[in-house]
Amino acid sequence: MAGVSNTQRSSANNRDINSARAAKRRAVLRTVHDVREQLNNKNGYRPSFRHELMMMYAKNRASAIFAIPVLLLISGAISTLWAEPLHSLIWISVTFAVHLIKSFLVHRFEHASGEEIDLGAWQRRFIFWEVVGGLAWAAILLLPTTKELSYLEEYQFAIMLVVVALTTMLNFPIPSTVWAGSLPIALVINYTILIHASQVDTTLSLMSIGAIFFFFLLSKQLYSSTLAMLNFRVEKDFLITELEQAKAISDESRRQAEEANTAKSRFLATMSHELRTPLNAILGFSEMMKNEVFGPLPNDKYREYSNDIHASGSHLLNLINEILDLSRIEAGRYKLNEEAVSLSLIAEDCENLLRIRASAKDIAIVLDLDQTMPKLWADERAIRQIILNILTNAVKFTPNGGKITLSAKSTEDGGQMVTVLDTGMGIPENEIETVLSAFGQGSAAIQMAEEGSGLGLSIVQALVNMHDGKFDLQSELRKGTKVSAIFPPSRVMDVIKPKKNRILLKRAV
Repeated sequence: MAGVSNTQRSSANNRDINSARAAKRRAVLRTVHDVREQLNNKNGYRPSFRHELMMMYAKNRASAIFAIPVLLLISGAISTLWAEPLHSLIWISVTFAVHLIKSFLVHRFEHASGEEIDLGAWQRRFIFWEVVGGLAWAAILLLPTTKELSYLEEYQFAIMLVVVALTTMLNFPIPSTVWAGSLPIALVINYTILIHASQVDTTLSLMSIGAIFFFFLLSKQLYSSTLAMLNFRVEKDFLITELEQAKAISDESRRQAEEANTAKSRFLATMSHELRTPLNAILGFSEMMKNEVFGPLPNDKYREYSNDIHASGSHLLNLINEILDLSRIEAGRYKLNEEAVSLSLIAEDCENLLRIRASAKDIAIVLDLDQTMPKLWADERAIRQIILNILTNAVKFTPNGGKITLSAKSTEDGGQMVTVLDTGMGIPENEIETVLSAFGQGSAAIQMAEEGSGLGLSIVQALVNMHDGKFDLQSELRKGTKVSAIFPPSRVMDVIKPKKNRILLKRAV
């Protein structure tokens, strides 16, 4: 058993170490890969983002495929206020043709194969046609003026704002196209304002320059936000991948743990008979020898050895039984044989069994049992084992001359509970979790070198839980320990009024 446990523990440790190393390697490789990509790219972002940014630009342009012609018509119609209608019509036609060419380009880019596409060439095409488009929009400000309008500069300033704002919102994924599409009209409007500085309010000139810088800063901020979003998405994908790998490792570990647990159950089922058969022979023959059934032993040492053999065999048999009980409970194969039992009577029987052992240590066991309690719907063997284990621990760790109180009472909510209160050395708060775990023993048990497997309280907790109850342990160092097993009201039998001189019991619903 120990060999199997050590093997499982070693296998689990190896899995943990390998998983940690694999995770560390993945993190290092990812970091190196990201840094190498950023160092190799003068724009400061992963090259894999370049295609996504250009695709975002293309989608933005495609989304405005019908909105821009409407803006062209409105701007052209307004330009007839100061220019010849023929010139305005020519301007609309040229600008619309440029718009169609750019729309055709983005459509081709959206449907191009990602593996064969030349991003550099496409970016140069986009920049070139953005420059052409910017010049076409700037041309509306250079149309020959046939009428003198006092508000001509304001009209032109408004057109510039609209064009620069539209270019910023559509082209920000590729910063160079923002400059290519905005600079021509921005330079023309500012040149025009400067030329007519004596006739135009200087506030308008300053506003035009400020608006250009504002939109350029806005495009830079939008671009930075887009890069951050793409980085977050990549990080999310990496996290999802790592979670999937961790889940795969967890599933594999769980599968191996289930296989190990199945192997343990098979081992215990197979070995229980193999261990019990020779132990029964050892216990029987050693008992006959120590009782000198076939005559006196020739040497007192033989009698002493036979007593030691019988005691050791009994201890080993108890240990095997505890391990098998815990294994059956964990595997869900422990079946409760439920019936109506008296908690007070079982507690009294358990006290009778341990009275001699307690007397040997001059320990007084005080009974506080409510004999009027209704019966409990439970497994008598399991209840007996719960009380015996708790009471045995109390006797074991209570010093000579101590006192133990065993009580069985009803709870405030209508349930029942059995409590063992001792005046022993107590358990440090940091050791309570260890004591309640399987094979766990506190420092007191180690110092006293008390015999035991450390399974008693684990079995008690499991049996109480199987009865839908609650297990509670409270302890204070050098003052004592209080252990309670609490059973719910649903397991308490209701007493029906006497009928025909009989008392009938029924289970509470």
